[in-house]
Amino acid sequence: MKKNLILIFIVLIIVGAGGFFGGMKYGESEALKNLTPEKMREIFQQRGQMFQRQRPGQNFVSGQVISKDEKSLTIKLPDGSTKIVFFSQSSTQITKAEEAKIDDVQIGKEISVSGTSNEDGSLTARMIQIRNR
Repeated sequence: MKKNLILIFIVLIIVGAGGFFGGMKYGESEALKNLTPEKMREIFQQRGQMFQRQRPGQNFVSGQVISKDEKSLTIKLPDGSTKIVFFSQSSTQITKAEEAKIDDVQIGKEISVSGTSNEDGSLTARMIQIRNR
């Protein structure tokens, strides 16, 4: 009788652990089904912010170009704020699906920028990527 109780207890633990594991996997799969492009963008932004904290002076921004001149861009960030980004045609890499030039960066385009923070809060671009959207 005592051995039967121990056996039942072990089986209940195994079934409970299996059910818990199965439930976790099901929850993960359902969460992935509900990922919208906006939610994915938010997750990538959060990861980018973590990356910024890990590497002082290195930053990553992503948003819509709202103005452009020969040496700088102004980007509207998803939170509504803006960021000025300085670039150099000789040293800033600009890409899209293929190699691109600063003329390919147009007002209204979505871009991602990585570079070095300046004391005034602006950013000096190391790389600008034109996003297809």
